[in-house]
Amino acid sequence: MKQFTMKHSDLKHDPGKIACGEDGLLYAPRVRELMAPLNLDLSAIEALSALRFAARSLRHLQERWAEKYGLSEGRMGVLFRLYQGGEIALGDLAGDLDSTPRNITGLVDHLERDGLVERVPDADDRRSVRARLTTAGRERIESVWKEGLARQLEITEGMTKEDLARLRHLCLTLVENAKKELGR
Repeated sequence: MKQFTMKHSDLKHDPGKIACGEDGLLYAPRVRELMAPLNLDLSAIEALSALRFAARSLRHLQERWAEKYGLSEGRMGVLFRLYQGGEIALGDLAGDLDSTPRNITGLVDHLERDGLVERVPDADDRRSVRARLTTAGRERIESVWKEGLARQLEITEGMTKEDLARLRHLCLTLVENAKKELGR
């Protein structure tokens, strides 16, 4: 597994300086500067840019966190899913993690080599193979899980329950709107 250590400067498309507007809300001056010549209402562009910046930042944090435990983000995802669901067919694992069966096979191969996951036959379908955590895998993911919960609380520091509920609602509204757009 390739090892790396992310620094803040490694973030691609970093919003750069973040400022507070007269309305008390944060914004990225660089986005406004780049879009100003369009003479449009920039609300949607700024909001979606901020969402992309946030998603990239969270992804980089998750990669760094996984690396700390000798995992990749994908391997950590497999371990989390197996921790939550027990023994799972590889095809179902791919669906649950929005991944391809081929990618899941590779991730499980690596986790199996590391002694964290084992393959077991599916009692109901001889063509299917299931994966489950080993004792070592369970121990590893339990320590990761505890730290992960604490990290999520740190990242959302300063946000009220209402802020978080609104954030969840807005993000899922975007998901629903994107599904509609993809269906056109």
